[in-house]
Amino acid sequence: MKVLVVGKGGREHALAWKIAQSFYVDKLFCFPGNAGIAEVAEIPDIADDSIESLLDFAIKESIDLTVVGPEDYLAKGIVDAFEAKGLRIFGVNKDAARLESSKAFAKEVMKAAKIPTAAYSTVTDFESGDKILKTSKYPVVLKADGLAAGKGVIICATYEEASSELSQMLGGKFKSAGAKVVIEEFLKGEELSLLLLTDGTNVKPLLFSQDHKALNDGDTGLNTGGMGAYTPVKSGTDELYEKVDKTITQPLLDELKKRGIDYRGILYIGLMIVDGEPFVLEYNVRFGDPETEPLMFMLISDIVPYFRAVTGKGDTTLEALPELVWRSGYGMCVVLASGGYPEGYEKGKVISGLDSVDENCVVFHAGTKFDALGNIVTDGGRVLMVTSGGKDINEAVENTYKNVEKITFDKAYFRHDIAHREMERN
Repeated sequence: MKVLVVGKGGREHALAWKIAQSFYVDKLFCFPGNAGIAEVAEIPDIADDSIESLLDFAIKESIDLTVVGPEDYLAKGIVDAFEAKGLRIFGVNKDAARLESSKAFAKEVMKAAKIPTAAYSTVTDFESGDKILKTSKYPVVLKADGLAAGKGVIICATYEEASSELSQMLGGKFKSAGAKVVIEEFLKGEELSLLLLTDGTNVKPLLFSQDHKALNDGDTGLNTGGMGAYTPVKSGTDELYEKVDKTITQPLLDELKKRGIDYRGILYIGLMIVDGEPFVLEYNVRFGDPETEPLMFMLISDIVPYFRAVTGKGDTTLEALPELVWRSGYGMCVVLASGGYPEGYEKGKVISGLDSVDENCVVFHAGTKFDALGNIVTDGGRVLMVTSGGKDINEAVENTYKNVEKITFDKAYFRHDIAHREMERN
């Protein structure tokens, strides 16, 4: 079969890398792609990255399955457009994508379904928001309602900080994504990520994973799209999964059905575990990044039959497929970022050392491209996701950082303490 992956980041490289190993796949395309993806998939010559151009290509090439990575395509209705033409596509439709494209909508759904989450208020003007902030308990969390590339969540320690941040958000800091802001209670605990494949009724869980969103060591500094991740997580027990399934996953799917929303694709649940009890921080409607990199690295099962089953147009149903099979031990990735990220940074820095990493290490490309001389150069804030594994978390950390040190480019930056909580547990 022919498969098209849509996207150009580390998540899409990891998905393409895994799909390329499938027994069922004869031809793999990815667009827009990047320098690393070009090693496992063909980057087709498409006029632009619009839904219309991608649809035209899929029809012309008789693509059997399209897999969508980025949330913005889902929010714009790429699944609806492809399905209207009878094409099989993995991802949620535009209605379902509101669960991520509007944090206010997600909170309203959670409230209706009685899903455990932080107390909140939604505001569209500074005066009413500032009034709430004056009586809030600190720290407090401000969230831009719309899509902000993983950077629209701000934890504020004081009223002065929160008031200033609210003014900036409503004033256009995140453009239209911040026209509405969710003011949320701060939950103290441990963050976990749980990704599930779902056809709207049945689910197949991936392993629990843990992202590191803060820029600097010790979980300090600005919020980012993620500076590294690992899987599995020792605190992600079977008992915890059962709690999540009973109080979070199934109530959500039931509530979406009540609203006539057909949710098929990936459900990403951002969790905060407070005294052993799971609360929802956020829902995402696509694979997480950087969680996808270690998850695909650790996955043994062929992922393509699961994608086909979720679309409802496969040879079998999701319910009939076996549980996913995983490698033993741990997988983790460390993000190599451009100096200055997540704020201003330079592009076009030549990357060296990619050919010197160990055989059992995979370097997923996020922001890279080829320059006119054929060099691989930086082309984004998060540049590379260096991914490796080990029989335990200590070995995984050692193996990954050993390879991180082999790769260089001007002003390269990375955290030195990815998986620190798991190492402390062990």
